[in-house]
Amino acid sequence: MTQRPLIVALDFPDREEALEFLTTFKNKKLFVKVGMELFYKEGRAFIYDLKEQGHHIFLDLKLHDIPTTVKRAMKQLASLEVDLVNVHAMGGVEMMRAAKEGLMEGTPANGSIPTCIAVTQLTSTSEEVMQKELKIAGTLNDHVIHLCHRVKDAGLDGVVCSAQEVQLIRKHIPSPFYTVTPGIRRNEDASDDQQRVVTPQLASHYGSDAIVVGRGITRAEDPLAAYEQYEKEWRQGI
Repeated sequence: MTQRPLIVALDFPDREEALEFLTTFKNKKLFVKVGMELFYKEGRAFIYDLKEQGHHIFLDLKLHDIPTTVKRAMKQLASLEVDLVNVHAMGGVEMMRAAKEGLMEGTPANGSIPTCIAVTQLTSTSEEVMQKELKIAGTLNDHVIHLCHRVKDAGLDGVVCSAQEVQLIRKHIPSPFYTVTPGIRRNEDASDDQQRVVTPQLASHYGSDAIVVGRGITRAEDPLAAYEQYEKEWRQGI
């Protein structure tokens, strides 16, 4: 994975809106995230569009199923030659190992195996929701660290987590271990449905390896200017 990327979440309903948005960047090569909505609508062809334009790609499908199914799915995704993919850590160590095996088997000869990370707890999940609705005892931080250990045991490359948890992860999990952090908002942006929100500068200070930004850029009046401001604040925190 490229060093310390700012990943732009292409949270659009279709190919046309996403590609129109990208024209505002004047051929700048981005690291973009394609999630379930867009991938389920447009499929592999849209990934090829992005690769043709030279963008790095995080295919954010959060696989969570029995190990055999996840392995077969990852084998298919590996053929797309994206840069970053993910699963849910709560699928268990065997499932995560199967995901890595599928990627290794499906990557074309002389290709690069995609970086594979696991979601710990979504940044939209509060500790109260985790305890009362999901019936997971203990603190949210304790559960995140527990899942990080399982991710490391499975041989995956890191996690999707809140930037608020990165320093704790660095304390407990041996490097190398990527931390990709969504829930990034500048002070003037709305939090929307995110609970554990951090500014780009603070995420950098905490030691995040990558940040993911969606609406703060995609819904801005001037997306290029917003991107440049986010990137400036992200780099300032080094």
